[in-house]
Amino acid sequence: MNRITIGFLLLLTAIPVLSLEIVITQGNDKASKIAVVPFGTPDGVKDMAPIVEFDLHRSGQFAPIAEEDMLSLPQTPNEVNFRDWRVLGTDYVVIGQVEKEEDTLTVTFYAFDVSLERKLFSGKVTGLSSQHRAIAHMVADKVFESITDIPGAFSTKVMYVLVEGRGTETPSWRLEVADSDGQNAQRVLESLYPIMSPTWAPDGETVAYVSFESGRSNIIVHEIYTGKRDVVAAFEGTNSSPEFSPDGKHLAMSLSRDGNPEIYVMEVASRKFKRITTHRAIDTEPVWSLDGKEIVFTSDRSGNPQIYRINVETLKSKRLSFQGDYNARPRILPDGEHMLFVHRINRTYHIVWSPLDNSGNNIVLTKNVLDESPSVAPNGSMIIFATKEESKGTLGIVSVDGQVEFRLPSSEGDVQEPAWSPFLSTTLTFQQL
Repeated sequence: MNRITIGFLLLLTAIPVLSLEIVITQGNDKASKIAVVPFGTPDGVKDMAPIVEFDLHRSGQFAPIAEEDMLSLPQTPNEVNFRDWRVLGTDYVVIGQVEKEEDTLTVTFYAFDVSLERKLFSGKVTGLSSQHRAIAHMVADKVFESITDIPGAFSTKVMYVLVEGRGTETPSWRLEVADSDGQNAQRVLESLYPIMSPTWAPDGETVAYVSFESGRSNIIVHEIYTGKRDVVAAFEGTNSSPEFSPDGKHLAMSLSRDGNPEIYVMEVASRKFKRITTHRAIDTEPVWSLDGKEIVFTSDRSGNPQIYRINVETLKSKRLSFQGDYNARPRILPDGEHMLFVHRINRTYHIVWSPLDNSGNNIVLTKNVLDESPSVAPNGSMIIFATKEESKGTLGIVSVDGQVEFRLPSSEGDVQEPAWSPFLSTTLTFQQL
């Protein structure tokens, strides 16, 4: 069993909490029609097809056909009648069969292109009965990739901060991790003091965040699989905005130990610090370029918050954002050529998409009153962000083209500061057929 899986079993599954529940608020009229037929399933095993269907739906790329509208319910390839699906205007069909042997589940699945009347992909996923949802997410990942040529990210996790009792005498903060669909939420840490800016290491085994449990801001590195916590920055002043480098060997952050907040980089192994920015302004919210050679960050050196980039070796910087008087919290997309950030329009805050080279206009992806803290799925297809709904903090997810948006509200408190995990290792086995 690999270390990331051990971590979630030992630390997380011991403290399950209420899951987030997705509510789709905006759909894509141009989505491909897909039929995920109920899988052949033995007695006592829940059908995985609804999980696969919902994963594909929330990607924004697919519009599922309801089971009651299906003209047939094939479970094997020779039972697929393409004429039945053409009548319904179906683009793709997914079928599957589940087998159970003692405590092991194996699902064999097939994806078909209706217009071409051919099989696109087939495979077999095996795991424990307790990994029922994980198996379904992997099936959805493989189906998604077979159609879009983009790796699926349904098997990833999202981390967030849940605040209970805000404004009362006894508020509490919880750092939680859930599946990408908000299910299987597990508690990583609970504190009577604020937790901010959680971020993942690229191996998915370690996270970093800001904690105020000592009475002031500290940056803590937390190993999920052991629960080990190390304070890596506890200087006088502010210690904020940790962000791991793409290779996990360095941690960028904003520190005011020498006066005003500046960007620093810490070598994780040696704990040696290097100052990256030197300016009388506030420099904060660093994020690494994909090659690890540059850091993109927020600074008010122009008089208001704007986005800049700096080379970590030459320390030469350049302004990236010019539209509007407030642009902050940048995030680099996996293509390395575009970024997301928070942009203010008429006193409201939205997540926007923009080329890194400033060669085009911003594209507004969200249209709520207060959207902040964007984080990108590792395949670049979806963005999770924090927003407000009836004065309560909640999470939203929007497709990278802005066509599909949905909410992950919590019944327990205010949800904020989301962070999407990298691709994670797994104990499931997959075989392409």
